[in-house]
Amino acid sequence: MFNFAAKNRVPPDDVKTLESLINDPPHTLKKFFRDDAGLHVARAPGRLDVMGGIADYSGSLVIPMPIAESTIAAVQTDPERMIRILSFEPGSELSFEMPLSDLESNGDPLEYRDFRERFRKSESDGWAAYVVGVLSVLSRDKGIPFESGVRILITSTIPVGKGVSSSAALEVAVMQAVCSAFRVEISPLERALLCQKAENLIVGSPCGVMDQIASTCGEANKLLRLLCQPAEILGSIGIPDSIRFWGIDSGVRHAISGSDYGAVRIGAFMGYRIIAELADLASEPVGEGLVKIKDDQWNGYLCNITVAEYEEQFLPFIPKQMTGYDFIMKYNGTTDPVTNILPDSTYPVKVPTEHAIYENARVNRFSQLIEGPCGERELEELGGLMYQSHEGYAACGLTEERTERLVELGRENRENGIYGARITGGGSGGTVLFLASSESGETVRKIAQGFGEETGSTPYIFEGSSPGCTWSGSWELLPASRGD
Repeated sequence: MFNFAAKNRVPPDDVKTLESLINDPPHTLKKFFRDDAGLHVARAPGRLDVMGGIADYSGSLVIPMPIAESTIAAVQTDPERMIRILSFEPGSELSFEMPLSDLESNGDPLEYRDFRERFRKSESDGWAAYVVGVLSVLSRDKGIPFESGVRILITSTIPVGKGVSSSAALEVAVMQAVCSAFRVEISPLERALLCQKAENLIVGSPCGVMDQIASTCGEANKLLRLLCQPAEILGSIGIPDSIRFWGIDSGVRHAISGSDYGAVRIGAFMGYRIIAELADLASEPVGEGLVKIKDDQWNGYLCNITVAEYEEQFLPFIPKQMTGYDFIMKYNGTTDPVTNILPDSTYPVKVPTEHAIYENARVNRFSQLIEGPCGERELEELGGLMYQSHEGYAACGLTEERTERLVELGRENRENGIYGARITGGGSGGTVLFLASSESGETVRKIAQGFGEETGSTPYIFEGSSPGCTWSGSWELLPASRGD
């Protein structure tokens, strides 16, 4: 039996549910935790990408909102030098274990590429890469000597593959719980950046930084203003009482590691590299397919190029597409350390480049509008910006039939209080976001119901918000034998 330590703040319902699960466990859990040591618990929410999305890796302003659904991690230290992980949901469980010594090679932290290859070779263990990745970056980047083993229980209410950052929430919850268990002091922003590093270099997913920071630092019922250069939090925006954000799942599984997302990211970095060359910015190779650019004009970020600059100086010179071979031969590489350009592949360049530049302008305008009085005219413009953002995704090839249909249903329901709709996150399936009047919840549910009838599915609706893990803090569950 485990009880919350007296010093703990009152836990939310999902953390209370975890306590009940541990104290009245199914057979699988009965032997997972030792009964002579406490548990350190953290929760991290997923997020709805309100505006910005894939422009985060190009340095855009982004404004996500944490959702009500969360992932919870319970961590217990263990004298046995093993990493044991159990992901448990009713009717579904996954387990993984490895010696703690596998984090090292000849006494030094293991190279990230070695871990990445290990998990790539085992599809069934791919999910564990997100968890082990957190331990790896703490060991390699922060020099944390894990002298004891660890048992980690994962449970989540975030649907996987819906484009609402279930992977980031997993990393963030584990990071905070592990730091609590091992008494490691790291700032919230650095924890989020370490989680992104784990996903980039160990999982092998080239995500931007928005998701991990939203899950770590987002405030309930507020939009987080995050400038991704590389990660500057500019505060939060209160959502006006007259509007709300909902998400409807398209039923198409989203994966940020998909080739379309990666190709679009590579294309955007190609565009920046070409513009830097056109602007006579000095560059030098710093690795295979990687260059360093001396850029005092835009500080290395594509999104710092204004729409006017782009249209007046560079638009005619950006190619529609380019093979990896031709690009490497002419430009040596890009400034992106987490993607690889394949010589035999052809990449879109113009559309991804323009999407990043125009999206940053849209996000900044959206942020200005929603912080002011939101009358009917402002709401119409906010919705229009969302539709333009969605069209940018479509031009990049990051939408598909079902997400297009949901956005179309949003347009058809303008008279019923729906102001705007757009695909979220990395695109290629996942969730469509709706901006609607606060009285339009029933309209959103009817849209989901009608969409479900058309597609033969039962769409999940994301509604509500909850705080990022920094605001939630962590909790300690103590064995009943201890009185503290």
